[in-house]
Amino acid sequence: MLGVMLLAGLLVEWIPQLIRHGILGQGVWLDSLLADVMGSLAVGQPIVSYLLAGELQRAGIALLPVTVFIVSWITVGVISLPVEAAALGWRFALWRNAVAFLLALAIGVVTVGLLRAF
Repeated sequence: MLGVMLLAGLLVEWIPQLIRHGILGQGVWLDSLLADVMGSLAVGQPIVSYLLAGELQRAGIALLPVTVFIVSWITVGVISLPVEAAALGWRFALWRNAVAFLLALAIGVVTVGLLRAF
């Protein structure tokens, strides 16, 4: 658990650099797509996602990209794909990850829409 927290701390330090280099901060929709890709490539634990989401918002990232990043970070597993494929088959693992990638965007839009509605 301590190792996961330390890795999350390193990731939090990179966020302002990503914004400074122009990778994030390009607009809500482009940031959401980039957040979906970055979240899919990373591996994360749900408990760390709360800390990371707060730091992303403090760094000036909009709520939609933060939500998409956290959802894809937890549900899509490119790094763990070989293990999942060995247990469940390549076809299932690839389909599950592709659907989770697309649903991360949809869940982000619905979540932010519901938060703004209420």
